[in-house]
Amino acid sequence: MTLWILSAVLITAVLAGFNLAGFYWVLALILWIEVGYINSTIGLGTSLVLFAILVLPAVVLVSPVLRRSLVTPSILARFKKVLPAMSHTECDALEAGSVWWDAELFSGRPDWNKLLRFPAPTLTDTERSFLDNEVHELCDMIRDWDSTQIWQDLSPAAWHYIRTNGFLGMIIPKKYGGLEFSAYMHSQVIMKLSSHCSALAVSVMVPNSLEPAELLLHYGTEAQKNYYLPRLASGLEIPCFALTNPFAGSDAAAIPDAGVICRAEFNGELTLRIRLSWSKRYITLAPIATLLGLAFRTTDPDHLLSPEISLGITCALVPVNHPGVVIGRRHWPLNAVF
Repeated sequence: MTLWILSAVLITAVLAGFNLAGFYWVLALILWIEVGYINSTIGLGTSLVLFAILVLPAVVLVSPVLRRSLVTPSILARFKKVLPAMSHTECDALEAGSVWWDAELFSGRPDWNKLLRFPAPTLTDTERSFLDNEVHELCDMIRDWDSTQIWQDLSPAAWHYIRTNGFLGMIIPKKYGGLEFSAYMHSQVIMKLSSHCSALAVSVMVPNSLEPAELLLHYGTEAQKNYYLPRLASGLEIPCFALTNPFAGSDAAAIPDAGVICRAEFNGELTLRIRLSWSKRYITLAPIATLLGLAFRTTDPDHLLSPEISLGITCALVPVNHPGVVIGRRHWPLNAVF
């Protein structure tokens, strides 16, 4: 009996070590029970019981047809009762994009040759020159100690250099005054800046990623693009993305910040407005920002725009000097400047 049980441990180790398919597990299980019965280690009754409690469930689990018809529906029904319903915003986020080669990693058997077949990104001559000259010179101007202990910011000279050399408009097209660099170039710049000063890297990274510029490029009107993008590219406007709520973190689907569509009087005229109520925290660059990219949940209780009441997540551009906007005291987590 002891030898028979130890053989089960050995068989399990071999099957797991070679990562064999479920069919082989079922076959090995049947042979293991048969060997035990033939050698009189177990009797007929025990063999039938083991078949009933081990082999039959295993057959159901390894057969896609049987598993999907007998097991999956009941499990899915239980999960539906426990999990909250998916919001429209979450559905939009899931359907907005796709996965790259990283999906191979979750398959358990990644095709590395598929990864190697992807062309390696390269820099243009202009991008290489900018990385070797302007980025290098900016790094020479900055010390992490100075930013945290002396300025609690970047130095005025560094900010002037950042603005005049287009560091805040790397993703903005040239027709709006930007540099129109690639995403790969952006990553190379941030990687080099990060090696010198965390505040410097964040100050350049955030306006070129999370901030209003990219949202304007995708969703802004021509009037908004023509006004804001040149100002963002030149550094006349310093943006920040106000998403994180004290009670929801950065979970966009859970933020309580609210915008209610209503009619209100403005300059003596009744117009369509959004009345905002919000509280944000840990917003990168907020201490020096002039323009907020504000994320909030929109509702339309009077159906002024839509038959739906809940319209999901909306982003608005709000100047920090707008009446009602209060930039609170500065947070210093881990003594990080921004």
